[in-house]
Amino acid sequence: MRSVIQLIVCLTGFLLVQATEVSGARLDFAWQALQIGGAADSTAPSDTIARIPGVLDGEAYASVNGLRARVYFASSDALVAERVRQLLDDQAPLPGLPASFPFGVHAVLAHSPKAFDEVTGGVAPEWRAGVALPLENILVVPTGEGMRVVDGEGLRTLRHEWAHLGLQAHLGDLRAPRWFNEGYAQWASGGFETGGAWRLRVLIAAGRAPAMDSLELRWPAGREEARTAYLLAASAVTYLLEAGGEPGLRIFLDRWKEQRSFDSAFRETFGLTPGQFEEDWKRHVKDRYGWLFVLSHSSAFWLALALVLLFMFRGRQRYNRQKFARLRAGEVPDEPAYWEGEPELSAAGPASQPPGVGEDL
Repeated sequence: MRSVIQLIVCLTGFLLVQATEVSGARLDFAWQALQIGGAADSTAPSDTIARIPGVLDGEAYASVNGLRARVYFASSDALVAERVRQLLDDQAPLPGLPASFPFGVHAVLAHSPKAFDEVTGGVAPEWRAGVALPLENILVVPTGEGMRVVDGEGLRTLRHEWAHLGLQAHLGDLRAPRWFNEGYAQWASGGFETGGAWRLRVLIAAGRAPAMDSLELRWPAGREEARTAYLLAASAVTYLLEAGGEPGLRIFLDRWKEQRSFDSAFRETFGLTPGQFEEDWKRHVKDRYGWLFVLSHSSAFWLALALVLLFMFRGRQRYNRQKFARLRAGEVPDEPAYWEGEPELSAAGPASQPPGVGEDL
């Protein structure tokens, strides 16, 4: 039994690692082209008034002005634009930020991939769900899926990009570490999905999770690498804010803005350096999302278990057939051969009858 369990764990681990490498599922996370943390892709000052072209990909764009955002759209997206305007005006306050942030946002509903690239400069990968340009107070979302941009994952994307712009507006010219920036946006738009914890647990156990400071230098552009980076950031910020919650976040952001030092405000608020926090967070992931959690939440585990059980069943069937064949070979037949012969007749014919029997008188 122990060997069977070891086989299941080994096979499942292999399938999980392979899944992290070759999975092609669509990312439901947003791509932030001009980030707060790391080198900005534009030299425009933060108070630059956004300039949206009047024509994108050959289509004339109109705009509708709301209380907190101006929405730009092609004529075919007029209904969607009105709904987006309402959604942005009604956004709930972002965690730890003043209720009015962000404001004066320019939201572009790109009707085609080419229009999307014309606004963003073509820096976003093809799998992106949306783009935030914090230095210009712009967010861009595609409308190729029609009304879905204001439903389901589209709502989460809007909130995610909105959070990027709000954090930038609050910090001004300060730049956040990329892991915190993306993790905050994930937390503000719905939080960390524990269903993906198995992936993070496997990567940490295998030593393949990127260090947080490495994400400062280059945010992954590949689909799978970016999926891992978003998961890492969301999990880390969720863990960071589990104890203090929104009040703790507000204190941290205020200290950060006042001291103009992320590390100093982080240490003073949470009692740890960012490096110490990273080690604590990795231990937390290993403890909370152990192998039992990984296995029970993984389709790869159930596939591996099914294969192992099928193998055991087929092996048992074969063993039973062989054993039954051996037992049959050693049994006494139900009708031995000497019971099956016909009685022999004498050479003289039928047995003689007593005198007088069968004779006529």
